[in-house]
Order: sequence, then C-alpha cells, then structure tokens
Amino acid sequence: MGDTAPTPTPMLDIGPRIGCDVVNVVDVTRSIELFGRRYLDRTFTPHELQTCAGPARDQRLAARFAAKEAVVKVLRPGDVPVPWSSIEITRAEWGGCGVTLSGNAAELARTQDLHDFQVSISHEADVAIAMVIATRSGARIEKKDDIADD
Repeated sequence: MGDTAPTPTPMLDIGPRIGCDVVNVVDVTRSIELFGRRYLDRTFTPHELQTCAGPARDQRLAARFAAKEAVVKVLRPGDVPVPWSSIEITRAEWGGCGVTLSGNAAELARTQDLHDFQVSISHEADVAIAMVIATRSGARIEKKDDIADD
C-alpha cells in the first residue's frame, strides 16, 4: 500500500441550495427594546416593517429575520458582507412570502447563478422558522487542492 491518497474528483455544484433558520422571538423583542429604530432600520426594509406592523409584529419580524439568515446560508458569502437590508422578504398577493435581493446579496446570487429563490416562513408566540431554496444551474467547482498535478 502506498502513501498517496486518491485524487478527489472535482465536484459539480448544481441543483438546489437550501437554507434553514430558527429564531427565538424574545431575541427580536429584546433587540427592539435595546436598540429601537436603529435595530429596526438596520435589519428590516421599510416594506418589511410595514408588512409586519400590528398584532404579532415581533413574531413576524422574527420570521423575516430567520428567512434572511436562511438566504445567507444559500448565498454562502464567505468574506463578502451582506447587509440585512439587501435581503427583503416580500409579501406575495396570494398571502405567502417571496425574496428580493439587492446590492451584495444580488451580486452573490448572480455570480453563483442562483435564481428562483423560494421561502416558507412560520411563527408562533415564542419561535419563528424559515426555509429558503434557490435553483442553481451549476458549474464545475474546482479547488486548487482538488486538482491533481500533471
């Protein structure tokens, strides 16, 4: 037996990417109490704040925060900063939610050929959850460590 390990085959990064996140509603409530408008304006878009106004506001905001976290998991940004405001969880006419990206989030999606983002969110009095999926047409991903010397 030799000491050489088999050379890994370059991976295909195709198909869907999935992200999921869970948020405790009390954490969002505490952030609002501690930081007020600063937290709200930095974390949520005007559309999100308007959509979530009224009863169960903190639960709705927690669900959108979970969705933003799930989007980041799909985007895999590495060292690229992704401001929360560059990910907007929109309200669809049929009652569900959608995802709109701008800035660095949109650029990451474009460069990775990620599209057709779908989101599902749910919340209760104390917990919120979100699942996000995006389609990727795919490209061969080769890392320097994965390529055998010729």
